[in-house]
Amino acid sequence: MSELSLVCLVGATGTGKTAAALALATQLGGGVVNFDSRQVYRGLDVVTAQPTAAERAICPHALYGYLSLDTPVRAGAFSGEILRQARMYREQGLVPILVGGTGLYLKSLVDGLAPIPDIDPQVRADVVRECRAHGSQVLHGRLQGIDPDYAARIHPNDPQRICRALEVFTATGRTLTWWHGQTRRPEGLRVLKIGLEADLTALTPRLARRIDLMLEAGAQQEVRQAYESCPDRFAPGFSGIGCPELLSVLLDGMSLELARRDWLRSTRAYAKRQLTWFQKDDGIFWHHPEDTDGMVIRARQFVDGPSAV
Repeated sequence: MSELSLVCLVGATGTGKTAAALALATQLGGGVVNFDSRQVYRGLDVVTAQPTAAERAICPHALYGYLSLDTPVRAGAFSGEILRQARMYREQGLVPILVGGTGLYLKSLVDGLAPIPDIDPQVRADVVRECRAHGSQVLHGRLQGIDPDYAARIHPNDPQRICRALEVFTATGRTLTWWHGQTRRPEGLRVLKIGLEADLTALTPRLARRIDLMLEAGAQQEVRQAYESCPDRFAPGFSGIGCPELLSVLLDGMSLELARRDWLRSTRAYAKRQLTWFQKDDGIFWHHPEDTDGMVIRARQFVDGPSAV
């Protein structure tokens, strides 16, 4: 298989990845591929901050809003889709530009997948049933005692990843952290990782404003319609930040103001985890979000040849 060069744009939520990706795609002749695990869901464009129709018209976009709300995202299948789309872009003469904030999925793609065996469907069903009965936060507490490293990387309101970690441990007796240490690095990949710099204190007001803009754009109505099409608050598509909070308004009578407060708190905590994750990666080249010229120069040098960066 021939070599595949990928430009990966990473950063915390709200740092301006979409705008930077459009600048890169426009200047390099590229196509955007999503690797964010929440933006894959159909019908949640606003609350998951998917690119707008106008933004998608600027250049090709792939793997946004293509999954139904009741379909879980598996790292192996998702990584395969990303690579398939990247190769398709390359065949079309486009530079693949991967964009997202889900560090675990990028790590799976770049560093390879763990050889986790297939899990007995009954084990999975039992864990999911327990999560629905007791709540994801209770199971997250249990996961902290089993696999504290992995638990620290995911949100207590993320039942999909929590259940996955517990089902793997139940079925194999090994934690996801252990399995991730057994990864097999894929061959034929060249990867440039560009990160958008951010300071959490300065980012927080932007995150608050972003939530307000989402609400103004109809996030509450969007979640209501999504729930009508999939009336299961524990569906994988509803695990992204913003959905549990707005579902609490819809189903539990929580005030929108309290939901907004919780939404901001969860978003800020998520951004902090993202920043911590990416700052540990010494393979990332950091740029100010508005330094699109610098990003383009670096990416162009990378695309032109292995020795240019």
